[in-house]
Amino acid sequence: MLDLNRMRVLLRVIELGSMTAAAESLYNSPSAISQQLRKLETEVGQPLLHRRTDGIVPTDAGNILAAHARSILRQMDAAESDLRRLAGLDGGSVSVGTFPTLGSSFLPLAISRFRKENPSITVEVRSSRIEGLIDMLARGDIGLALLWEYDWSPLDPRQFELTRVFEEPTVLLVARDHPLADRTTVRMREFGDEPWIIRADDHPVAELLQRTCTAAGFTPRIAFRANDYLEAQAMVSAGIGIALAPHSAVVTRHPGVRALGLGGDAPQRRVLLAQRRDRLRAPAEVAFQNVVLDLGSRWPEDSPDQGPGPHASGRAK
Repeated sequence: MLDLNRMRVLLRVIELGSMTAAAESLYNSPSAISQQLRKLETEVGQPLLHRRTDGIVPTDAGNILAAHARSILRQMDAAESDLRRLAGLDGGSVSVGTFPTLGSSFLPLAISRFRKENPSITVEVRSSRIEGLIDMLARGDIGLALLWEYDWSPLDPRQFELTRVFEEPTVLLVARDHPLADRTTVRMREFGDEPWIIRADDHPVAELLQRTCTAAGFTPRIAFRANDYLEAQAMVSAGIGIALAPHSAVVTRHPGVRALGLGGDAPQRRVLLAQRRDRLRAPAEVAFQNVVLDLGSRWPEDSPDQGPGPHASGRAK
């Protein structure tokens, strides 16, 4: 096998036409350069240079080997440059998973900020319910995932490395003409006789509602099962019932809905950034995590909020 470093020496000698000049450029001695070339000629099995009084010129074999060396070294330099750009956040990609409520509220803000700071990094996003996100993360389809948990259903820290991003309150959604719509904070026990709207398909918010209502001393009467939070808000605005939702789910507020604070009556949801413990993170992923955590430290207080609610500007919190 040909030695790449010796090919580099040959190329430098041919380009400069002198052993001495090549030695100086490579921070080596002429005798060491000559020794490397003799070893390379032994590997090749034929002369590579003609030593003449007016300098050194390559043989046909020397020219052929120098052309290959030039091509190989150019590719090596390109590889090193790509790796330096990746390490310096001048290239690369980030793959992140999210669930719908954050995909429509928090994550776009994080991506927008990250792309402004790192315009050459590609951000790939996959959205799914939590079971799908865990599966994609475990299989390596995504490098990072935003997940959530409640006290009664914690994620397993042995499965993934988990970093807290933020905790967000549960809010109560009522129609704007509801008798208590002008209140900033309410108590769950005030709504024991109300019809309720929950998410369909055994969505986790159904268990949230059951636990919260049980703690308040009543069993909820379900009036409608919504496919998503936009549909839930529409039904609330029409007076079909009231609903519970995590704050991020209603950042974009239906104009006919008010979001009321519940104080300590409803549990908060923890949002976590997850990654596999056995995976070495690229610098781009570390930078993306830093953006997510910084933005999360001010969420939901700094979140855009359309319409009055427990976190709207000028309202009590």
